Amino acid sequence: MSNSDVRSKRLTGTGSAAVGPARIRQIQVLTDSGSPRLTIKDGSAGAVVLDLDFSASETHSVNIPDEGIRVSDIHVSTFTNITAITVFFT
Repeated sequence: MSNSDVRSKRLTGTGSAAVGPARIRQIQVLTDSGSPRLTIKDGSAGAVVLDLDFSASETHSVNIPDEGIRVSDIHVSTFTNITAITVFFT
């Protein structure tokens, strides 16, 4: 049985997801041309917790193992050549 419900948030640029404390469980990324890159920090002033490069013009699914990545808030600091992301979190 699950500990808590999984929620999701679609983002189309940099900044806070404004979801408060969370555990990132999965990210789906729709990339554009060029050299797509996504960086997520632990809140706006926190450490980088996820920094990924992707291939262009595809949809990618990134599963986070175990209990996910714990953050005070999901803050996207780099959103290069990406159309949108959907973050799944608890």
